[in-house]
Amino acid sequence: MGTKNKIVIVGGGYGGILTAKKLSKKFKKDENLEITLIDKKPYHTLLTELHEVAANRAPEDSIRIDLKKIFAKRNVNVVLDEVINIDFDQKIVKSKNDSYDYDYLVIGTGSKPTYFNIPGAEEYTKKLWSYEDAVNLKEHILNMFRKAVRETNKEKREKLLTFVVVGGGFTGIEMIGELGEWKDKLCKEFYIDKEEVKLYVVDAMPKILPIFPDNLIKKAEKRLKKLDIEIVTGAGITEVTKDSVIMKDKGSINANTVIWAAGVEGADIIKDIKLKQEGRKRIVTNDKLQSIDYENVYVVGDNIFYIPEGEKRPVPQMVENAEQSAPLIANNIYADIKGGEKKSYKPGFHGAMVCIGGRYGVAHIGKPGKFIGLSGFLAMFVKHFVNLMYFFQVAGFNKCWTYLIHEFFHVKDKRSFVGGHFAKSSPNFSLVPLRLFVGYKWLEQGLHKLPKILEDPSNIFLIPKPPSVDGNTAASAAASTAEAAKEVVETLPVPEFLQNMVDWSMNTFFYNGDGGFTVLAEIFQAGMVIGEVLVGLMLISGLFTALASLASIVMGTMVWTSGMAPYEMIWYIGAGIALIGGSGSVFGLDYYILPIIKKYWKKIPFVKKHYVYTD
Repeated sequence: MGTKNKIVIVGGGYGGILTAKKLSKKFKKDENLEITLIDKKPYHTLLTELHEVAANRAPEDSIRIDLKKIFAKRNVNVVLDEVINIDFDQKIVKSKNDSYDYDYLVIGTGSKPTYFNIPGAEEYTKKLWSYEDAVNLKEHILNMFRKAVRETNKEKREKLLTFVVVGGGFTGIEMIGELGEWKDKLCKEFYIDKEEVKLYVVDAMPKILPIFPDNLIKKAEKRLKKLDIEIVTGAGITEVTKDSVIMKDKGSINANTVIWAAGVEGADIIKDIKLKQEGRKRIVTNDKLQSIDYENVYVVGDNIFYIPEGEKRPVPQMVENAEQSAPLIANNIYADIKGGEKKSYKPGFHGAMVCIGGRYGVAHIGKPGKFIGLSGFLAMFVKHFVNLMYFFQVAGFNKCWTYLIHEFFHVKDKRSFVGGHFAKSSPNFSLVPLRLFVGYKWLEQGLHKLPKILEDPSNIFLIPKPPSVDGNTAASAAASTAEAAKEVVETLPVPEFLQNMVDWSMNTFFYNGDGGFTVLAEIFQAGMVIGEVLVGLMLISGLFTALASLASIVMGTMVWTSGMAPYEMIWYIGAGIALIGGSGSVFGLDYYILPIIKKYWKKIPFVKKHYVYTD
């Protein structure tokens, strides 16, 4: 065995995570490769969702993903440590606790807020650039209302209830939008008149969201004003004090809360390393995303300073830049080690989306030369869809499911673009009588038919009679069967296109061409009867209720499409839909058995690696 090639990735942000996953996949069968990802926190933070936690729309744990969960059963060694320096000549990453040799280094340390040397800005403002920032900001806002409700001094009370967001870009607009939406709930909870709360968004630029077209900017402004947010543009900040923000030529705003969202620069480690930098501490790279100083050093995500051919500006510091640069770096490192052609970075960005609270957003999406503007429902739909695509790359089904739970099913105060229509608000215990009733009906049906099956399995009575050998078509035979059934009980009508599909499947699988049934028909009928008994028992006992409910829907639908379903079959199908969402967790075996199964299910290597579980 030869000496191992060592790849060290510094930073567990968007770029670092995706690069490590791509490298792991490319080198999954290579025992002579060692991939190490170093971050000072044990979790990956979803920076684009910080505002949701800061304004109490989503729970705190919704914006964190355990790094060890992300890389479970993958050849990536996750190290909890803080990098303090890098010796590029000796190829050593130095940290607080250790040092790490490397053959190839990927720098993805991300960014931090920049304060433009404005007096008091860093000292007296609240930032929103980490999980801790979001949690602290939420608690700070709540404390302002807690203090205000007890404050009798008018001037002090006004400062407590005034909130200023500095920065009219994505982060600033999303934060102030969330505050505008949360305000009503806070005022109700703390007995404060809504007119007392003042919200401002301030920016030095002449307009907010400057990369968007004017029509979308106007829609965003209209939404902000509807939330009683005052927009102050062309107002450069000259100083921030303990209880005010001072603007050039625009006076000042007295406030105890100033949230800084006015731009970013490279993380602290970047300023101390000896690589050529441009802009706000961004590392200059070539078209292969290698540092121009060292060929074995690659740069991913926000840290890249690279101007693509034909462009005038460097690649933007946004998630899509990390998504597109990560696979290219993985490919180029693989080419370095295994041989092959390196690729040049030719990003094709597909736009941007901004949510203004949980109910409204604007988006400018497409591809170069063909962008379209969206607002309202469509913009929010696209934002959630794009988020799910990214989360699937990071932690598969597991994270996508928890995201849906937080954004739609457990949403607070209808703060979603679909309102509270998907919110799980009704208690499961109210579904217990329905579960028992539907279970009893299926069990009764199955037990009634079971003796006939046991007595003569070839006696087919659940499938329409086959066409006679005198040339009648399957369709006429099925029709005559349905007519015969109607003489006894009125049956549910079946659309013609479904009837045609059923006729084809009957002729293919169940009719033998001699006016009789195939063995498969006997097996199918026996399976249906046994299924009715099992579904009934599972629903009554509350065991695997979700599966039993799905089976109830499927069986009811099959009976309906056969043309032999009485109208009461609607109840079986409808009740099955209502019972899917956990009715067995109340007075049912699911309460005891599902936690045990989940515990052992998560330990299965395949399940753990592909995130096929819920938390």
